[in-house]
Amino acid sequence: MSRFAFFNRSNTIHASSSEKSEKPFDQLLDRSGSLTRFYGSVETAKSSIRGRMVKKLCNLFESTKESSAKFNMKPPHHGSEPRSGSKLGLKARSELGSEESGMLFRLPGAEDRIVVYLTSLRGIRRTFEDCNAVKMILKGFRVWVDERDVSMDCAYRKELQSVMGEEHVALPQVFIKGKYIGGADEIKSLFETGDLKRILEGFPKVKPGFVCENCGDARFVPCDNCHGSRKIFDEDEGLLKRCMECNENGLTRCSYCCS
Repeated sequence: MSRFAFFNRSNTIHASSSEKSEKPFDQLLDRSGSLTRFYGSVETAKSSIRGRMVKKLCNLFESTKESSAKFNMKPPHHGSEPRSGSKLGLKARSELGSEESGMLFRLPGAEDRIVVYLTSLRGIRRTFEDCNAVKMILKGFRVWVDERDVSMDCAYRKELQSVMGEEHVALPQVFIKGKYIGGADEIKSLFETGDLKRILEGFPKVKPGFVCENCGDARFVPCDNCHGSRKIFDEDEGLLKRCMECNENGLTRCSYCCS
């Protein structure tokens, strides 16, 4: 043995390795003891940790929903937004001749007919499909409908805006006996409940498959005065002038089916 035991490192190494641990090997690897001091058991620790994680996730999603709800909050209704007519149409469903529904919007000169303001343009797909759906529903009852296409004549658009009291009005809009009924949603609902059949009672029926021979149910024909050019020659002044008998498209209403 070395005289200087202090510098003999083999003794310390052998001494430490020769010592046997009082705990078995599996207990040495068990690290759950540190968690047991705080939670009492491993299962309790797991459930507590999961609970905290779930709580944090719930708080995260709740805060996300609140922020998205604030971001998507719609501004209050203004007069420039289109009127869908859903609230007004619901009032007219109960009874067509009621004073409340009849005084909402009145269309002068249409007390003996069904008037539908629509568009034949495909610019907005949803609007075009709604207009066609209303046309097909009314056509199924074999009643004649006064179709006023705002895309064919801007005067009809101005007329509808004046009746509704708004600049931007959603299409289609239906008036029966001069009284406002509603848009596509109202007509579909009335058709499904069977109330539309009762409302249309008394209107004359047309022949099945009837098509106007003059306009082909387009409701418009080229102007007879200018032949659709919108210009006429004034022989007295020797100048071309604007034809005053047709609209901006050189068309006039069909006198056979729209009288």
